[in-house]
Amino acid sequence: MTKRQQRMAAIGALVVGLGLAATLGFTAIRKNMMYFYTPSDVAAEAPAADATIRLGGLVVAGSVKRGEGLRVAFTVADCESELPVHYEGILPDLFREGQGIVATGRIGTDGVFTAQEVLAKHDEEYMPPELAEKLTDENGKHSCAEFKRVVQS
Repeated sequence: MTKRQQRMAAIGALVVGLGLAATLGFTAIRKNMMYFYTPSDVAAEAPAADATIRLGGLVVAGSVKRGEGLRVAFTVADCESELPVHYEGILPDLFREGQGIVATGRIGTDGVFTAQEVLAKHDEEYMPPELAEKLTDENGKHSCAEFKRVVQS
């Protein structure tokens, strides 16, 4: 093999190696990505059953039901749709009805979101950007921030 052929083989091997590394990197990133969903997004097109997602919305007034130990069930809504949520653990101090939250977890085959983590908004003005956009009316105000209605059991 001539020096030129050796150089071309080395460059070819380098290109193949870089391509393989990029493919593996992008695959790993894609598998670990968590998309933000609102209850309306889930109602329109449910994510894959094994996908871990972030769900954002407002806790519906009257929907928080405490169970045995640290079990809590509540409903999250975005003015258009609602989604029941089950969580077992300590809720944040800022968690309350009418509060904006973001929960990480999975949607079961029964349509119930099982949360692994629940985060409450930091202050009165903060809300996830995607949720704030859906809840804002043409005047720039949150259209259902009060969320006073009670969900019937």
